[in-house]
Amino acid sequence: MKTIEDILKLGDPRLYESCEAITLEELPLVKTWVKDLHEAMEDIRKCYGFGRGIAAPQLGIMKRFFYLDLDKPYVIINPEIIDPSEEMFELWDDCMSFPNLLVKVKRHQSLTLDYLDENWEKQSWKVEGSISELIQHENDHLNGVLCTMRAIDDKSFKWKG
Repeated sequence: MKTIEDILKLGDPRLYESCEAITLEELPLVKTWVKDLHEAMEDIRKCYGFGRGIAAPQLGIMKRFFYLDLDKPYVIINPEIIDPSEEMFELWDDCMSFPNLLVKVKRHQSLTLDYLDENWEKQSWKVEGSISELIQHENDHLNGVLCTMRAIDDKSFKWKG
Protein backbone atom coordinates (compact mmCIF):
# COMPACT_ATOMS: atom_id res chain seq x y z
CA MET A 1 0.00 0.00 0.00
CA LYS A 2 1.29 3.45 -0.94
CA THR A 3 1.25 6.25 1.66
CA ILE A 4 2.49 9.79 2.23
CA GLU A 5 5.92 8.30 2.85
CA ASP A 6 6.09 7.13 -0.78
CA ILE A 7 5.44 10.61 -2.22
CA LEU A 8 8.61 12.31 -3.42
CA LYS A 9 9.36 15.47 -1.44
CA LEU A 10 10.52 18.90 -2.59
CA GLY A 11 14.21 18.68 -3.51
CA ASP A 12 14.08 15.12 -4.88
CA PRO A 13 15.80 15.40 -8.29
CA ARG A 14 13.21 13.14 -9.95
CA LEU A 15 10.57 15.84 -9.45
CA TYR A 16 12.51 18.06 -11.89
CA GLU A 17 12.70 15.49 -14.71
CA SER A 18 10.47 15.34 -17.78
CA CYS A 19 8.50 12.13 -18.09
CA GLU A 20 8.26 9.73 -21.02
CA ALA A 21 5.02 8.98 -22.85
CA ILE A 22 3.21 5.77 -21.98
CA THR A 23 3.16 3.24 -24.81
CA LEU A 24 0.29 0.90 -25.62
CA GLU A 25 2.46 -2.01 -24.42
CA GLU A 26 2.65 -0.37 -20.98
CA LEU A 27 -1.12 0.06 -20.65
CA PRO A 28 -1.50 -3.07 -18.44
CA LEU A 29 0.80 -1.40 -15.86
CA VAL A 30 -1.44 1.66 -15.61
CA LYS A 31 -4.08 -0.10 -13.49
CA THR A 32 -1.51 -0.91 -10.78
CA TRP A 33 -0.01 2.59 -10.97
CA VAL A 34 -3.47 4.17 -10.59
CA LYS A 35 -4.13 2.04 -7.50
CA ASP A 36 -0.84 3.27 -6.01
CA LEU A 37 -1.62 6.91 -6.84
CA HIS A 38 -5.11 6.60 -5.37
CA GLU A 39 -3.79 5.08 -2.11
CA ALA A 40 -1.15 7.80 -1.68
CA MET A 41 -3.71 10.53 -2.37
CA GLU A 42 -6.16 9.05 0.14
CA ASP A 43 -3.41 9.08 2.77
CA ILE A 44 -2.69 12.76 2.04
CA ARG A 45 -6.41 13.52 2.33
CA LYS A 46 -6.55 11.83 5.75
CA CYS A 47 -3.49 13.65 7.06
CA TYR A 48 -3.75 17.08 5.40
CA GLY A 49 -7.35 17.40 4.21
CA PHE A 50 -6.64 18.11 0.56
CA GLY A 51 -5.95 16.24 -2.66
CA ARG A 52 -7.86 16.12 -5.94
CA GLY A 53 -5.07 14.85 -8.17
CA ILE A 54 -1.63 13.29 -8.18
CA ALA A 55 0.92 12.90 -10.95
CA ALA A 56 2.83 9.67 -11.59
CA PRO A 57 6.29 11.20 -11.03
CA GLN A 58 5.29 12.10 -7.48
CA LEU A 59 5.58 8.36 -6.78
CA GLY A 60 8.73 8.03 -8.88
CA ILE A 61 6.83 6.65 -11.90
CA MET A 62 8.45 8.71 -14.63
CA LYS A 63 5.61 8.41 -17.12
CA ARG A 64 3.24 10.99 -18.62
CA PHE A 65 0.05 10.40 -16.70
CA PHE A 66 -1.86 11.64 -13.72
CA TYR A 67 -4.89 10.62 -11.73
CA LEU A 68 -7.76 12.87 -10.65
CA ASP A 69 -10.43 11.97 -8.12
CA LEU A 70 -13.22 14.51 -8.56
CA ASP A 71 -16.89 13.61 -9.07
CA LYS A 72 -15.44 10.38 -10.49
CA PRO A 73 -11.92 9.04 -11.10
CA TYR A 74 -10.05 10.22 -14.19
CA VAL A 75 -6.98 8.49 -15.61
CA ILE A 76 -5.15 10.98 -17.83
CA ILE A 77 -2.55 9.34 -20.09
CA ASN A 78 -0.15 11.31 -22.33
CA PRO A 79 -2.02 14.60 -21.82
CA GLU A 80 -1.69 17.64 -24.04
CA ILE A 81 -3.01 21.07 -23.11
CA ILE A 82 -4.68 22.75 -26.08
CA ASP A 83 -5.88 26.36 -26.41
CA PRO A 84 -5.12 27.71 -22.93
CA SER A 85 -7.04 30.95 -22.41
CA GLU A 86 -5.29 34.30 -22.39
CA GLU A 87 -7.30 35.12 -19.27
CA MET A 88 -5.35 34.20 -16.14
CA PHE A 89 -6.20 34.04 -12.45
CA GLU A 90 -4.12 33.95 -9.26
CA LEU A 91 -4.44 31.42 -6.48
CA TRP A 92 -2.58 29.84 -3.59
CA ASP A 93 -1.49 26.44 -4.90
CA ASP A 94 -0.64 23.43 -2.75
CA CYS A 95 1.17 20.21 -3.57
CA MET A 96 1.46 16.75 -2.04
CA SER A 97 5.25 16.92 -2.41
CA PHE A 98 5.31 19.84 0.08
CA PRO A 99 1.94 19.65 1.87
CA ASN A 100 2.49 22.49 4.37
CA LEU A 101 3.55 25.10 1.81
CA LEU A 102 1.28 27.30 -0.31
CA VAL A 103 2.59 29.07 -3.41
CA LYS A 104 0.84 31.96 -5.17
CA VAL A 105 0.78 31.29 -8.92
CA LYS A 106 -1.03 32.43 -12.06
CA ARG A 107 -2.92 29.87 -14.13
CA HIS A 108 -4.97 29.94 -17.30
CA GLN A 109 -8.70 30.37 -16.63
CA SER A 110 -9.65 27.67 -19.16
CA LEU A 111 -8.13 25.11 -21.50
CA THR A 112 -8.83 21.98 -23.47
CA LEU A 113 -7.11 18.76 -22.43
CA ASP A 114 -6.52 16.05 -25.03
CA TYR A 115 -5.50 12.70 -23.56
CA LEU A 116 -5.91 8.93 -23.63
CA ASP A 117 -8.05 7.27 -20.96
CA GLU A 118 -7.45 3.96 -19.20
CA ASN A 119 -8.94 2.13 -22.21
CA TRP A 120 -6.51 3.88 -24.60
CA GLU A 121 -9.39 5.90 -26.07
CA LYS A 122 -8.84 9.51 -27.14
CA GLN A 123 -10.62 12.09 -25.01
CA SER A 124 -10.96 15.86 -25.18
CA TRP A 125 -12.07 17.79 -22.08
CA LYS A 126 -12.83 21.51 -21.95
CA VAL A 127 -12.34 22.83 -18.40
CA GLU A 128 -12.19 26.12 -16.55
CA GLY A 129 -11.51 27.55 -13.11
CA SER A 130 -10.33 25.20 -10.40
CA ILE A 131 -10.25 22.13 -12.68
CA SER A 132 -8.19 24.06 -15.23
CA GLU A 133 -5.76 24.99 -12.46
CA LEU A 134 -5.57 21.40 -11.22
CA ILE A 135 -4.83 20.05 -14.69
CA GLN A 136 -2.11 22.65 -15.23
CA HIS A 137 -0.56 21.75 -11.86
CA GLU A 138 -0.54 18.00 -12.55
CA ASN A 139 0.61 18.44 -16.15
CA ASP A 140 3.51 20.60 -14.94
CA HIS A 141 4.70 17.64 -12.84
CA LEU A 142 5.05 15.62 -16.05
CA ASN A 143 7.43 18.28 -17.38
CA GLY A 144 9.51 18.54 -14.19
CA VAL A 145 7.93 21.85 -13.19
CA LEU A 146 6.75 22.49 -9.62
CA CYS A 147 4.47 25.33 -8.56
CA THR A 148 7.42 26.74 -6.59
CA MET A 149 8.96 27.47 -10.00
CA ARG A 150 5.81 29.37 -11.06
CA ALA A 151 5.61 31.61 -7.99
CA ILE A 152 4.44 35.11 -8.90
CA ASP A 153 7.29 36.70 -6.96
CA ASP A 154 9.65 36.02 -4.07
CA LYS A 155 6.91 36.80 -1.53
CA SER A 156 4.47 34.23 -2.95
CA PHE A 157 5.08 31.54 -0.32
CA LYS A 158 3.32 30.85 2.96
CA TRP A 159 2.91 28.03 5.44
CA LYS A 160 -0.50 26.48 5.94
CA GLY A 161 -1.62 27.00 9.44
